[in-house]
Amino acid sequence: MSKKAYNVIDLFCGCGGLSLGFEQAGYNLLLGIDMWKDALITYEHNHKHGKTLCADLARLTEEEIEDIVDHKKVDVIIGGPPCQGFSIAGKRIVDDKRNSLYKTFVRMVAYFKPKAFLMENVPNILSIGNGVVRDSILKDFHDIGYSVNYKVCLAADYGVPQNRRRAVFVGFLNGTSFVFPDPKINSVVTCKEALSDLPENTIADGNPYQSEAESDYQKLMRQNSTGVYNHEITVHNEKTKRIIAMVPDGGNYKDLPTGLQNIRKVHIAWTRLCSYKPSITIDTGHRHHFHYQYNRIPTARESARIQSFPDNFIFMCSKTSQLKQIGNAVPPLMAQALAEQILKHL
Repeated sequence: MSKKAYNVIDLFCGCGGLSLGFEQAGYNLLLGIDMWKDALITYEHNHKHGKTLCADLARLTEEEIEDIVDHKKVDVIIGGPPCQGFSIAGKRIVDDKRNSLYKTFVRMVAYFKPKAFLMENVPNILSIGNGVVRDSILKDFHDIGYSVNYKVCLAADYGVPQNRRRAVFVGFLNGTSFVFPDPKINSVVTCKEALSDLPENTIADGNPYQSEAESDYQKLMRQNSTGVYNHEITVHNEKTKRIIAMVPDGGNYKDLPTGLQNIRKVHIAWTRLCSYKPSITIDTGHRHHFHYQYNRIPTARESARIQSFPDNFIFMCSKTSQLKQIGNAVPPLMAQALAEQILKHL
């Protein structure tokens, strides 16, 4: 770890998965900005050292941010701007008014001139319009003085029990060419290794674990936790439970009788997590993914485990909101691996 703690601001921070990874790597969090109040309540509860700001970044001036961080030097800017306009194939993205948030990210980097930035997004951002979006992103940052490298990173390579893919752009002001970290583990962490110590039924917040940790991953997640939080189950109706019960470990709607296969019109319907593989990408609580063993959707704590949030990271607001916050987040263990690698280049 570097002797100097580099200062970070997180734009579009959500509940703080990316921030947590950078914090675990030894960076100093100055500020997290987002428009969604619920996510910021969770962020504030867990990131005691950084400030939060609930605001529309497109309407925020750089000077306002400077005032909030007490004019400290911003060394690194991180974030994942929402990119609805990126799907307009063949059009230069900066011409799409829905990409004002992406342009805001570029504007902040141009103003603060951090030593480095990390921007993450959906993987197909690299291929839309035969690469027109990717090329626009590279040009926009090149024009303000940054050399940029990009890659689709797989969370499971960094000890996250989930096959989640994200496109990651890392840029350096001094011309450094960023080398993405090699996979950190030899074998992936499975759903069972992530979740088997959490019971079928609800545990009231703060109550002790009901069993010993059964894997190294569970020990890691429990490390600084005094008890279990956010493990409130969803009680499905009897018909739903009967249908889930027909789907085997790792199965999906194709395992159901023909008459039941089309009752949900999405291709991921009735998908059971696979106990002996990492999870599929968890969503924001659409209730299509079920526990590998129990006939219910995962709890917020189980979803957080799948995302690699440690058990002492407590999610606030309603259960629906918690699931959405978790589903929108960057897995902290993947963020930490990237943050540590950036540190080597700084």
